[in-house]
Amino acid sequence: MGVEELIKGVFARAEVTASLHVVDIDSADGDVVDREVAVRADDQVVIASIFKVLLVLEFARQVAAGQLDPRERVLVRAADRLGGWGLAGCADDAEVSLRDLAYFAMSVSDNTAADLLLRRVGADVLPMLAAELGLSRTRILGGPRQLVETMLADVGARTEAEFARIFPTMSAERIRAMRVFDPAHTTSSTAREITRLLGLVWRDEAGPGAACEMVREWMSRQLFWTRLGSGFPPGVRVAAKTGTLPGLHLEAGVAEYPDGGRYAIAVFARSDRLAVRRIDVDLAMGEAARIAVEALRAA
Repeated sequence: MGVEELIKGVFARAEVTASLHVVDIDSADGDVVDREVAVRADDQVVIASIFKVLLVLEFARQVAAGQLDPRERVLVRAADRLGGWGLAGCADDAEVSLRDLAYFAMSVSDNTAADLLLRRVGADVLPMLAAELGLSRTRILGGPRQLVETMLADVGARTEAEFARIFPTMSAERIRAMRVFDPAHTTSSTAREITRLLGLVWRDEAGPGAACEMVREWMSRQLFWTRLGSGFPPGVRVAAKTGTLPGLHLEAGVAEYPDGGRYAIAVFARSDRLAVRRIDVDLAMGEAARIAVEALRAA
């Protein structure tokens, strides 16, 4: 059985439809990739919080260019808070640096931090960055605040509290019809383009070396480990970024082996079950990633 069929079997057992692309970072030269594993790698898919990789890359580039001071202070007030982890859970105003906003956005996928950072770097810059990096199918349509506003509008809620009351009463069909689940109407990309982005960052080709190193460091500090990280043995360093919506389980990252091998990975899984937490899906994503990487290493 070929490696792609093995991977499809892993996804079938978890009852998900998934896109996967894994590439040997050091085998790629521009648009030419010598060693890859691809399963529906060119399907346009929702990427949710994985867009934050582009966000912090743009921030790091502006820092490296001297356009932003990473120590600049930002006061986070109640009106700034969005749902999710991190600063959204603060009871009081908090003051943090721009650099710490980037850290929170990557380590715990903090939507409040990402929204404030996006305001500072400029939302209009991210589509231009994607184009510069050759990510022609990567669409950036706003940030976390725009996503939340779209979700509120689609369910007819005025506040997040009202959304929280309405959402559990909605049918699966109505939820699936929301724009945040449609790649044509929200931030989206392909597995192949996301691994291209990661390869550029890891080869210091996405901007100044100092900027790429900042992104790699922040990705290595992500706290969530049950997806890609779960598939690899001790000694393999996995730096990654998650993305999650009901029924969508997403992660992109790089596995680095002690012998110097580096592999960019993107796995985007979609389940008919609208749960946010599915450890079986997370573990399947890690298993599929490991199978792909091991195939490349054995080739």
